[in-house]
Amino acid sequence: MGQMVRKLLLGLGLVVAASPVVADPAAGSQRPVARGEVTVTEAEREAQAGLEGWIVEFRPRALAAGIRPETLAAAFRGVRYDAEAVARDRNQAEFNRTLWDYLDSAVSEVRIANGRAALVRHGALLERIEARYGVPKEIVVAVWGMETSYGTRRGDHPLVGALATLAHDGRRAAFFEEQLIAALKILDSGDVRPEAMTGSWAGAMGHTQFMPTSYLAHAVDFTGDGRRNIWSEDPSDALASTAAYLAGSGWRTGEPWGVEVRLPPGFDFARSGKALRQPVGQWQALGLRRPDGAPLPAGEAALLLPAGAQGAAFLIYPNFRAISRYNPADAYVIGVGHLADRLKGGPAFTGGWPRGDRALAAAERTELQRLLTAAGFDTGGADGMIGPNTLAALRAWQAARGLVADGYANEAILNRLREGA
Repeated sequence: MGQMVRKLLLGLGLVVAASPVVADPAAGSQRPVARGEVTVTEAEREAQAGLEGWIVEFRPRALAAGIRPETLAAAFRGVRYDAEAVARDRNQAEFNRTLWDYLDSAVSEVRIANGRAALVRHGALLERIEARYGVPKEIVVAVWGMETSYGTRRGDHPLVGALATLAHDGRRAAFFEEQLIAALKILDSGDVRPEAMTGSWAGAMGHTQFMPTSYLAHAVDFTGDGRRNIWSEDPSDALASTAAYLAGSGWRTGEPWGVEVRLPPGFDFARSGKALRQPVGQWQALGLRRPDGAPLPAGEAALLLPAGAQGAAFLIYPNFRAISRYNPADAYVIGVGHLADRLKGGPAFTGGWPRGDRALAAAERTELQRLLTAAGFDTGGADGMIGPNTLAALRAWQAARGLVADGYANEAILNRLREGA
């Protein structure tokens, strides 16, 4: 190691006693040698050396971003290559669960019971948070339940090490370097010590899993102790920060996220989709009603049919978009909204689901898009993402063949496209 590099690593606290790798004459190769109770392989040594070299290159960028040298030294002291973070980032399983399977676990009876207990346990705190930010306490607790099962699964990865490893690894280098800079700014502010800054392998932190950039934008010191401490056993700052995040994302006090509705016979499914937002009175004039006959909440809403004509239907309000800023997946937003409703004592969804269907894999969704385009119904590209263009193309294809034009993509539709039917 060059002397200049070694001095930089010493300044960052990265140089430690090396574990030797010695030749094994019998094997004709190198074997790892134990250091105390830890065995370090050659691959691990190379990975650590690569990370340390990257940190040396990264240091000027961190200083240019305003991070103090002493913060860098403290943050990187003893940092280790996080092999688990890399493995999980490279091997993330595609989300291939159907919405109904997802909701079965996301809004389970256990999670509802634990959420109601959390509402009682932190009742006074949650009332103050709701009064300040205008976000219902049940929504805040639902996010908490979805993210970490009410604080029981917050993650124990050292954040600086995980983010530095992922920024060095290169698959999403720019994103993770941005998060690392944000994490260092948090340390620079004194809100948390490096050893206490832990979270998920991907950098999500605290009770409600803030990414560092989201923390900088939305975290608040609700307890008034001078720190925005979302890692504490006391969830006050984390829950208030979640409410502040949703309020800053456009939450409208007094409006729902959405409501389940029943559609009238002969409904024109071309009127569904997030793009068509209209006053609720117009939906009522088309015959939409709540399952229990209660009045539809006033406002502007769009009709969402996540399982087409075969599943539950929802009028979604602007608060749906506010929750989606936290996580853009429709399944997540519906999960948070429905869990919050159940915490209030609301009923389960009454609409059925096509439980015999499975979710299409990414390759199948891409194939569906290519087949639709080849049949003359342009999807605007084949990226495996079922967005507005694909929905419109699929509806047009269904209508041309006398099918229910609900835009629902399942295996049966894909097979018909494959057959050219």
